[in-house]
Amino acid sequence: MSKERSAAITIGGKEYELVLTTRATKEIAGRYGGLENLGDRLMKSENFEMALDEIIWLITLLANQSVLIHNLQHPEDKKEPLTQDAVELLTSPFELAGYKEAIMEAMYKGTKRNIESEMDSKNAQVG
Repeated sequence: MSKERSAAITIGGKEYELVLTTRATKEIAGRYGGLENLGDRLMKSENFEMALDEIIWLITLLANQSVLIHNLQHPEDKKEPLTQDAVELLTSPFELAGYKEAIMEAMYKGTKRNIESEMDSKNAQVG
């Protein structure tokens, strides 16, 4: 997995790469109405439990993208997908707060190339 596309976290002693794929983007859009609403939702969750649920869902979704990519590319060496239950049992609320940064990094890396290409095309049109 390319480091320029992912952010790493450790859960239960195992390292997982958080990756924003097209599939993950579609799921996030379905849940939040778009990537742009995600930051607001994470920061403005009505209560602590809801904020934790959102972070757990996102970590599970983004970490499983790297597992699914691995399983697609290496069908003979399949890895078990991460579950929300496992994330809840193997982490502390303090760790989850720290993972917010990794989530935002994965989102930034996943959308960066798209934003840069839009900027390049806008710049090219000027003059």
